[in-house]
Amino acid sequence: MSSSGTPASAGSAGPSRRAVLRGGLTGAAALAGLASAGTLAGCASAGWPRSSALVAGSFQGPAAARSAGSVFTLGVASGDPTPDGMVLWTRLARDPAHEDGLGGMPTGAGSSSLAVVDVDWELAADQRFGKVLQRGTARTGADLGYSVHVETRGLPAGREYWYRFRVGRGSGAELSPAGRTRTTPAATALTPLNLCFVSCARYEQGLFTAYRRLAEDQPDVVLHLGDYSYEYASDSTSVRQLAGGVERTLADYRRRYAQYHADPDLAAAHAAAPWIAVFDDHEVENNWADMIPENPGEPDFAGRRAAAFQAYYENMPLRPSARPSGVNMRLYRRLGWGALATFHMLDTRQFRDDQLCGDRYDSDCVARVDPARSLMGATQEAWLAEGFARSTARWDLIGQQVMFSQVDLTPGADRGFNPDAWDGYVGCRDRVVDSWVAAGVRNPVVLSGDAHRHWAADVKTRFDDPAAPVVGTELVATSIAAGGDGSEQLPTTAAVLAENPHVKFFNNRRGYVRTTVTPDTLTADFRVVPYVSRPGAPAETRASFVIEDRAAGLTQL
Repeated sequence: MSSSGTPASAGSAGPSRRAVLRGGLTGAAALAGLASAGTLAGCASAGWPRSSALVAGSFQGPAAARSAGSVFTLGVASGDPTPDGMVLWTRLARDPAHEDGLGGMPTGAGSSSLAVVDVDWELAADQRFGKVLQRGTARTGADLGYSVHVETRGLPAGREYWYRFRVGRGSGAELSPAGRTRTTPAATALTPLNLCFVSCARYEQGLFTAYRRLAEDQPDVVLHLGDYSYEYASDSTSVRQLAGGVERTLADYRRRYAQYHADPDLAAAHAAAPWIAVFDDHEVENNWADMIPENPGEPDFAGRRAAAFQAYYENMPLRPSARPSGVNMRLYRRLGWGALATFHMLDTRQFRDDQLCGDRYDSDCVARVDPARSLMGATQEAWLAEGFARSTARWDLIGQQVMFSQVDLTPGADRGFNPDAWDGYVGCRDRVVDSWVAAGVRNPVVLSGDAHRHWAADVKTRFDDPAAPVVGTELVATSIAAGGDGSEQLPTTAAVLAENPHVKFFNNRRGYVRTTVTPDTLTADFRVVPYVSRPGAPAETRASFVIEDRAAGLTQL
């Protein structure tokens, strides 16, 4: 993708491992004449309407703003905000379920292999786009799955903005829905933060109602902590049906993401706020570890991983610097929210040692405490420790994928753990905790996904030592839909909690975590929906906890 932009006016800112949707199909001929444009010279001359059909807060999903066969069936998104900009994203698709993964856009056959589409974009200070601050044109094509990633720069810090895209000119122009985004506060500001974090959205197992409720909360930022999509096929018992089978090829992954993005509840969550996202395992396949697939005999896992990475980049609001090269993708990164918070976003898949104990849930083996083993790899461990040492933030928020705190899953004298989580990499966890203690991190809070259940826990320097101090906190978001409707508790809940006194909360419903961060407190609301097997579920706060500044540990409200 190439992108160009200009100010709107002279006064504006510059640019266990080894354990359908079908839209109106329009052919390539329907795109004739769309690859044009160049840099926009002005709002009126470019023919943009004064207001967009949809804005944050009233977003009903892509279908509400399109006629049959629109290129904007997949909505819009933004991500990775900074004090002066963010990434703006969309992906063009006339038919999200098309088997080639390109959504009914040109496939690259014959001379159309050179086909490109120019996508105009603009960013405004108001919902009605009466004060456009920046605009430009981004070029995309089949090599990017018709995705667009625009990096904006030069914006004032700590403000809300609205953005949208357009393909074509004149009477044939197509306009995207609008999205709400923002820049982060200036580096010295202690501006409060409203943050939601989520994980595990398995399409065929439930509706994405929790995304809709999250959008209604209008957070400043959304963290997605992995399992944005799942690689499995649906079956006759599924709540809803997926197009295609198990994902293995680039076309498979692109098609799956398109079906996800066309979901109106997910589209609403993307349009409501900028996202900061990292993947876990199911964006590729279950429980992969570095170059080791779940099933050792799987042919060409490298090709599958490369395809999955490419599709993940194409479908998330990531900066072009995150674009993968084959099987490699730089995903761990650090972002700030003024002087209030630093986000340390981790990658616990690409660089991990293989799971031990046969990768059997509720197992135990001596090797899991081997200090030589790492979940992050030595380079990323050093990067995180350096980030802690340099941090001056009130709150250091570690956004990552799998359960960080120890959880003994076996009641009684025996012990059992999840080797795919940090309990399978005890030495690495100890080093991470020791590094934030040594650095004097003021308020470390681990934000996690993967578990399909809400958890809240105090983090100790050593979990097996009753006298060890509490030095941090972990908040775990349940799934958006994975696991179906769920339940309040499980038959084993009371017994497991008795084995783990540092765990302060557990719930087995679907939902998300909503947090409010101020200079003095971090408050977490564990939001749940009572069902995902049918539409219209309300969101309820099942429990709330507060963490006080310089007082590690949870207090229930």
